[in-house]
Amino acid sequence: MRNLEKYKGVIPAFYACYDEKGEISPERVRALTEYHIRKGVKGLYVNGSSGECIYQSVEDRKTVLENVMAVAKGKLTVIAHVACNNTKDSVELAAHAESLGVDAIAAIPPIYFHLPEYSIAAYWNAMSAAAPNTDFVIYNIPQLAGVALSQGLFAEMRKNPRVIGVKNSSMPVQDIQMFKMAAGEDYIIFNGPDEQFISGRVIGAEAGIGGTYGVMPELFLKMDELVRANRLDEAREVQYAANEVIYKMCSAHANMYAVIKEILRINENLDLGGVREPLTGMGEEDMEIAREAAKLVKDAVAKFCA
Repeated sequence: MRNLEKYKGVIPAFYACYDEKGEISPERVRALTEYHIRKGVKGLYVNGSSGECIYQSVEDRKTVLENVMAVAKGKLTVIAHVACNNTKDSVELAAHAESLGVDAIAAIPPIYFHLPEYSIAAYWNAMSAAAPNTDFVIYNIPQLAGVALSQGLFAEMRKNPRVIGVKNSSMPVQDIQMFKMAAGEDYIIFNGPDEQFISGRVIGAEAGIGGTYGVMPELFLKMDELVRANRLDEAREVQYAANEVIYKMCSAHANMYAVIKEILRINENLDLGGVREPLTGMGEEDMEIAREAAKLVKDAVAKFCA
């Protein structure tokens, strides 16, 4: 049996941090990492969807991870998402991540072309081979990648001893159960959809990785605590409060991550910059939504986490 304890808990997906010119800001990356350490989360998922990875270069992503690791190493579990839409760049990022000492690398399948499963397996195994001393997490997000992790592909990937589990962001909660039943106790399944955190945990996920955790980590830490204590009625109240924040953020014209960064500026005095085009940044019409969402976060933290 592998020791998977370092992955069990609340792992926020790390946000892209830009300067005034829209370039990666090492100082802001370090400040956001320090913020997560102060909040007491288990780890960080770096350079994934929330990190705007598909709009960043290989060098951008290296810069982000280098500055996260400069602060987080030894203090947080770090999972680095290394997938690019070609094997060459993905392999380069995988080797770089291992050189920095990350706990695991992760990858979505290649997007756009609907590749056969043997091609997807070869793609994942190539980047895993480039990081031979590092755990590997499959990222299943079919609604965005256009490809779902089948049981057959999952079985093929479990032949790779570095594969330790799945970050499951498909919407059916049952998928978590199916992956858990297929893999057994020597693998970990991460809940992906933030709005279903407690549902995923109850059906078998031992941890969660999510894009909205970082704007309200206290609420997800409280849910984690309550689920572990089997206080599910209370956990549901916190989930509803977190979901209200998510629905409010998603009501903006701006991209949700632009709203999240504005909330962190309001509530935490963290300036992470904007979002990278073609994502839509904050307009004047979005500021009131951000202020309302920021208040919802503060009120919920005061109610449930005092």
